[in-house]
Amino acid sequence: MSDADTSGWVVAPSRYIARREAGMAVPAPQSIYLPMPDGVRLAVDVYAHRGRRPTLLIATPYYRRAARVAGSAAEVAPNIAKYRDAFVPRGYNLVVVDVRGTGASFGTRDSFRSPRERADLAALADWIVVQPWSDGRIGSTGISYLGAAADFLASTGHKAVRAVAPISAVWDTWRDNYWPGGILLTALVATYERLIRGLDLNRKEMLTGLGTFAEPDYAGPLPVDGDDGSLLAAAIAEHAGNFSQARFMAEFPFRDSALPYDAGFTPDAFSPCGYADRIPADVAVYSVGGWTDGAGYSNGAISRFLTLAQNPRHLLIGPWDHGARTNCSPWRGRVEPEFDMMAELVRFFDHYLMERDTGLDREAPVHVFSQGDERWLAAADWPVAGGSAVFHLRPDGALGEAAAGRTVHATDPRAGTGDATRYERIAGLPVTHPYPSWPAEDAHRASWTSLPLPEEMRLAGHGVVELTVESSEPDAAIFLYLLDVAPDGTVRYVTEGMLRALHRAEIEPPANQRATWPWHAATRAKAAPMPKGQPVEMRVVLLPVAWRFPAGHRLRVSLAGGDADHAMAIPYGRPPVLTVDGVSRVVLPVMATGA
Repeated sequence: MSDADTSGWVVAPSRYIARREAGMAVPAPQSIYLPMPDGVRLAVDVYAHRGRRPTLLIATPYYRRAARVAGSAAEVAPNIAKYRDAFVPRGYNLVVVDVRGTGASFGTRDSFRSPRERADLAALADWIVVQPWSDGRIGSTGISYLGAAADFLASTGHKAVRAVAPISAVWDTWRDNYWPGGILLTALVATYERLIRGLDLNRKEMLTGLGTFAEPDYAGPLPVDGDDGSLLAAAIAEHAGNFSQARFMAEFPFRDSALPYDAGFTPDAFSPCGYADRIPADVAVYSVGGWTDGAGYSNGAISRFLTLAQNPRHLLIGPWDHGARTNCSPWRGRVEPEFDMMAELVRFFDHYLMERDTGLDREAPVHVFSQGDERWLAAADWPVAGGSAVFHLRPDGALGEAAAGRTVHATDPRAGTGDATRYERIAGLPVTHPYPSWPAEDAHRASWTSLPLPEEMRLAGHGVVELTVESSEPDAAIFLYLLDVAPDGTVRYVTEGMLRALHRAEIEPPANQRATWPWHAATRAKAAPMPKGQPVEMRVVLLPVAWRFPAGHRLRVSLAGGDADHAMAIPYGRPPVLTVDGVSRVVLPVMATGA
């Protein structure tokens, strides 16, 4: 089956791009050093046409272009090529910058997604609009870090910025990326630390196994034009002063934590949502995500869409991993997505930057892909599903009606999910077959399984597990998995949710992070240990998904006290015993039959 745009669209992106002219030559990039207001020089590539045209600005920490070993024919701009090849032949200028402290740029990085980088983007926009090839209109896009930079650019309030399209990009770095549910993803921190240090210091030996970054034909960042290598060497020497990702992220165990040497520097400082109120209401925003995209990138795409309700806005979530590099649907026909992401982005920027008649204004603002259905669904808003189905976690191991009694689970510190999951791709690890199998019998987890469904059930949105649970320890990590059990016994991973029990207190979502699902404060003031010998109520939100359970399939909910392959242990060296009351239940977002 395919994720191609054969359903759900008035004008399919593939149809639009097929008739969109693309005959302009791609000019050779000019590479320069551009000084920022504080004197730091950034390496910038410019692909500019004659005449005045809209410009896309992309900021990357992953090299604007790479140097190649002698004789290599490898793509010189592996992180940028898709944007160059989609937009420049269609009449856009393209400006690509190595963010400060990375690539060939000078300076140091003081943070992950530093506020200083945001200030640089405003200076770059000032420079672009006075160039002879600029028509005064700027857009931005990119995957992950690049997508968050697009949000940052929009939040500068620069009048030239008209449209941004963040792809697989966080809205809240703390919740969506590193501390989902208040639980640190230690494996991600370690891998990403190795990645950015390897890139920033041009230490090739540190990049082994990290996908494109480990390509043997690449030899570090490309110097700017006219540099004999001495300027590049000086820039890389400055990078030695960059922050440590592992140490930096460990500074923020609470959502309101601040750096000990800078009381105002909380996760809002390095999260796009922290600047949401500075994004002008006339900036168009296309939020793109995937159902199997990291710890919460899909939440980020949805929250951005909900928060910027006054903006021209669009939401697209496919059956994809981080960056939409893999179609993760178990029913896919091939690994690579068939949906043409660049086609839809060209249409988006054509509409808002070039003011062409694209048909985008006749499309529903929300498009999500239903796995199992293998089709796109169009909707007027989020959430997509309007109904619900409820299953209780019975003491006999069944999902069904509520029953008296309790399930006692001694959490197993060996419980993990392997090395082919939604998390690996975030740090560049090449995973093309996520969740290849799930054990039919899982000794490391407690499980509850429903009777065979009498008719199909189609989900679209956030499931919520409402637990009444007692812990033998004053804290615990709660990991919950929703699984699809086929009649032949095959068990397929659907989605998951996690929550640190300490952070179970809920509040209304803040204005800069709108949500339609339960919102945990995760602040120091709201943190509360579990009372010994006393059950408490908490709600664990499952990551959103659109999924069809056929008639005859069974649902399964599994509980673990951790994910040894990805997350910190809570509490250290004291695996808790969790006692789940039979009134606990999972509430699933169900679409109406025929929807």
